[in-house]
Amino acid sequence: MAPFAALLLLGVSSPAFAAGTVAGTNIENTATASYDGPSGEVQIDSNTVTIVVDELLDVTVTSADPGDVATEPGAEDQVLKFTVTNTGNGTEKYTLTPDVARGGDDFDPTLVSVVIDTNGNGVYDPGVDEIYAAGTNDPELAPDETVTVFVISDIPAAPGDGDRAEVNLSAEAETGTGVPGTSFNGQGDGGGDAVVGTTGADDDDSGFFLIQDASVALAKSASIVDPFGGDSAVPGSVITYTLVATVTGSGTLTGLAVSDPVPADTSYNAESITLEGASLTDSDADADAGSFDGSAIAVELGDIPGGQTRTVTFQVTID
Repeated sequence: MAPFAALLLLGVSSPAFAAGTVAGTNIENTATASYDGPSGEVQIDSNTVTIVVDELLDVTVTSADPGDVATEPGAEDQVLKFTVTNTGNGTEKYTLTPDVARGGDDFDPTLVSVVIDTNGNGVYDPGVDEIYAAGTNDPELAPDETVTVFVISDIPAAPGDGDRAEVNLSAEAETGTGVPGTSFNGQGDGGGDAVVGTTGADDDDSGFFLIQDASVALAKSASIVDPFGGDSAVPGSVITYTLVATVTGSGTLTGLAVSDPVPADTSYNAESITLEGASLTDSDADADAGSFDGSAIAVELGDIPGGQTRTVTFQVTID
């Protein structure tokens, strides 16, 4: 079997890089001339021409979040994720620059830090991942290598529900940037020149924070049924209290709960709590959301998204 065919069967191939042949590779060839001499064919070789492949300087920066990152006013250490990829053909260091003061958005976060994903798991691990300091630990990437970068910000208290903030991250090749084709003589990886590629040897992309805030309004009403079938507030009359919690905004209120003390001069009607019309028990030791501790009722409503309501009722009797 021919050697070439054997390689095909074995699946052997040359490594493929984003910008082709690796910088510093020597491209060599030698020409041959032949002629018929008195004793047979004579061959002579030309000199060997060696060309060193120059380094192509290119980079891409891409937001790695699937969409706007939800946050809320006053939140701290909020994370946007980016990837930086060396799309050139030589090993290169890159300077990273964050920008949280972009024009045209609704508010500006406060930059806390830029962090390199040291363990490569794609998740921000405080105390594990390395805080970036320009000129100290600039990421050095081989051709086609990608690093994840986190931009950490604090959210001011002022933004309202639905407001967006743009955060930009740029990366520049430390060898140099410029218009495509700009050459830096002798500065390429492997000893050749460094030539600016189509990206200009710098790139940037933006991620966005989206304020998803929520608030709750609690309305209370009462209806009375007296012992005579009317609605007078006399001893023996039953008061039904109705509590309506209305959540507004695009966010979610977590751990929402309501409580209401039993008023003086009344007695709580046992097992009278309902949530959305369903009966709840008075015990706080079971799985349902209601309880009565001898002086007040309480109902755990859980996580409620904006646009939803929850209705709680309970009854007391006038002493």
